[in-house]
Amino acid sequence: MSWVLGISVVILIALGAPIFVALLTAASLALLFFPGPPLIALQQTIFGGLDAYALLSVPFFVFAGELMAISGIADRLINLVRALFGRVPGSLGIAALGGSTLIGTICGSSAAAVAAVGRNMYPQLIEGGYGKQRAAGIITSSGAIDIVIPPSIAMILYGASAEQSIAKLFVAGIIPGVVMALLMAGYISFSAMRARIPREAGFRARVAWQAFRQAFWALTMPAFVMTGIYAGFFSPTEAGGFACAYAAFIGIVVYRTVNFRSLLEAAISSAMMTARIMIVVAAAGVISWVLTVEGVPQALIAATADAGMSPLGFLLTVNLLLLAIGCVLDPTSAILVLSPLLVPIAVSLGIDPIHFGVVMTVNLAIGMFTPPFGLNIFVAQSVLGLRTSDIYRGVLPYIGVQISALVLITLIPALSLWLVNGMS
Repeated sequence: MSWVLGISVVILIALGAPIFVALLTAASLALLFFPGPPLIALQQTIFGGLDAYALLSVPFFVFAGELMAISGIADRLINLVRALFGRVPGSLGIAALGGSTLIGTICGSSAAAVAAVGRNMYPQLIEGGYGKQRAAGIITSSGAIDIVIPPSIAMILYGASAEQSIAKLFVAGIIPGVVMALLMAGYISFSAMRARIPREAGFRARVAWQAFRQAFWALTMPAFVMTGIYAGFFSPTEAGGFACAYAAFIGIVVYRTVNFRSLLEAAISSAMMTARIMIVVAAAGVISWVLTVEGVPQALIAATADAGMSPLGFLLTVNLLLLAIGCVLDPTSAILVLSPLLVPIAVSLGIDPIHFGVVMTVNLAIGMFTPPFGLNIFVAQSVLGLRTSDIYRGVLPYIGVQISALVLITLIPALSLWLVNGMS
């Protein structure tokens, strides 16, 4: 039965079917034409897959992200980073990177960060002498960090499918996300010096203070959320509810950029996004259940043991697999389908499942801007109005930079687990 599932999914995706259609169709064919569980189990598993407390945090964080997106905070965050870095080589590019990373701490959506930063920074990068390919590469690749930096929808889905603590996953993503951002900033600065891109005006404390004051309320939300989770004051689901209330307060009372109409539009957009995520969750749950019934995870664990694969060898193999898959599938689909298969093997080899979740997420983050089908590439193409070939050339150096970060995160588990070990 398992080979029918695999072949059916690949064929349907190649034909352009939505991922949830491909997954549900494959599971239905397997149950219909092979003896085993009754077909009615399909319906029960679809609804059962959504019956997880951890998934309640998804609509909260999606809505909070939408509220912050319409509050006009992207400009404030970018201006803050720009004011802080002053005459650092590549400061405009670093401002785009920093703005995207800070937006990720609020909405956790890579595509949203690419769109917001692209509209704001692309004209300024072109005017600053970066060129369209270099500017597109910075904007497209920077957004990938947003699914690693908490709050991350990808981490929530991994936690739900792998039955791991979402609070620990959030905390585990902080240092790896910072490592990715620092390596990116270093390369942006180095390449700007090599290309002799003109520097901006020097650091001025008064300008930096003004930019900080304007961005203060936006910066406090992720600080409150992560502090509350780390200190154990509330769960990730409760943190999502707090984030919604706080984002509404900022938009309506502080910045006064959100009115009833925009609030309603944000709610509708959030409901649509949540529905798109949950239907994939339900479909992937069916596939995972069928594979479990067939004993596929247990067979893979036995095959790995027979092959004598070491933990490091397994992680390197998974990295190659996920880098390839990430170019084709979005992180949501890849995490939900692969986690039930890969996590038991990782645990059997003594790999910490929290560390493994971070490794998976970083892999799939890189896939989001890797040609030919990285999601961020198409978002950037729509926002920036460039040819995909220009974006392809622009992102290539940053793929290498992020793979370097992936190697560090894979080989040094403490980058993921140090803060986690300090949690009560």
